[in-house]
Amino acid sequence: MRYLPLTPDDREAMLAAIGVKSIDDLFVDVPEAARLDGPVDLPRVAGELEVERALGAMAAKNATAGTVPFFCGAGAYKHHVPATVDHVIQRSEFLTSYTPYQPEIAQGTLQYLYEFQTQVANLTGMPVANASLYDGSTAMAEGVLMATRVTRRNKAVISGGVHPHYVAATETVVHAVGVETQVLAAAVDAEAAVIDQIGPDTACVVVQTPNVFGTATDVTKIAEAAHAAGALLIVVVTEAVSMGLLKSPGEMGADIVAAEGQSIGNALNFGGPYVGLFACREKLVRQMPGRLCGETVDADGERGFVLTLSTREQHIRRDKATSNICTNSGLCTLAFTIHMSLLGETGLRRLALLNHETAVKTRDALAAIPGVEVLTPRFFNEFAVRLPKPAAEVVEQLADQRVLAGVPYSRLAPGAGMDDVLLVAATETTTEADIKILATALAKVLAN
Repeated sequence: MRYLPLTPDDREAMLAAIGVKSIDDLFVDVPEAARLDGPVDLPRVAGELEVERALGAMAAKNATAGTVPFFCGAGAYKHHVPATVDHVIQRSEFLTSYTPYQPEIAQGTLQYLYEFQTQVANLTGMPVANASLYDGSTAMAEGVLMATRVTRRNKAVISGGVHPHYVAATETVVHAVGVETQVLAAAVDAEAAVIDQIGPDTACVVVQTPNVFGTATDVTKIAEAAHAAGALLIVVVTEAVSMGLLKSPGEMGADIVAAEGQSIGNALNFGGPYVGLFACREKLVRQMPGRLCGETVDADGERGFVLTLSTREQHIRRDKATSNICTNSGLCTLAFTIHMSLLGETGLRRLALLNHETAVKTRDALAAIPGVEVLTPRFFNEFAVRLPKPAAEVVEQLADQRVLAGVPYSRLAPGAGMDDVLLVAATETTTEADIKILATALAKVLAN
């Protein structure tokens, strides 16, 4: 076995040096539900040609976002990505580059990261942004850890409107270092319940707008309540395009913004890789995770760029670091920057307005169907509806008709008691024909 160079004796010696009895002991922290109880149900041996044929046959069964009416959102959105983006990021100097460890010889990479930071700062309404994190969910986790360091408190209050997957990712990270999370009950309009839970032990309050149900909320009063109690406000945004139309998190009093940048420049990509946006108040910058590019001048007085405020511990003595994020989503960051540069402020605002208008048309079409109740009071490009049948069953029936109608909330949070709730998203890629097909098909399914 040329790919398995270690002998059984080698493995026994390694396990003995680590101090465990078996390889299984290395995975004790992985929940039982996430472990396989045997090998993956695939043929043990197959040639490359046979594998290509088998996988091709499996892929042909998919109803992809680009081939059918598509209304899925819930944190990953289908937007048009200009061909220019893909053309530029595939240039060899970009495609093969990596986050710079010798920044003085990577001026081009540092410059586009600096421009990216500027765009994110303007978009979020914050004074400073970093050079990206892995995705929105890990950005939220880093935000909570950062807040505990700043406030020297140990508890995060998380709104019931925050995406359940973001909550799960954050709990996985922060519980490992002893941070307590208080997650409020899921609610379509969740922010009213948050203020009552803020106390003297609260390090941060985490809210999302638009939230997982699509509800857009002005969180200014929550910011005021958090600050009065000595806590920080973390605002999560999963749909970056929404910031082209809605009041920015910075305007509403956010101390930290954790967002997903996939909507700008990055296709759906089966869930990744994505790009985490992270911004904060200037007074908090020394506790910011990840990389930060700054502008300076060289020995000749020419404009130059550097990595700044990054401690060596972040890369070498990891147990001493404020964060174990020491890289960034470089290529996805570049795609974001190119798309934002093509749009400009006027283009982004127009794109955001088109998204909202399309979603309103979709809402009106579904609201006219008997038995469908629109739950979201105010939204950007996504909203929740209650159906007279379990949403997951309805989605499956519509998928059989080549219509991807949205995301059942039960898929995000099983057991939350919202099996009849469907999340529906519409973007600039949604046509009036798509809306008509969805409404017609949904009406027929609910009538049967």
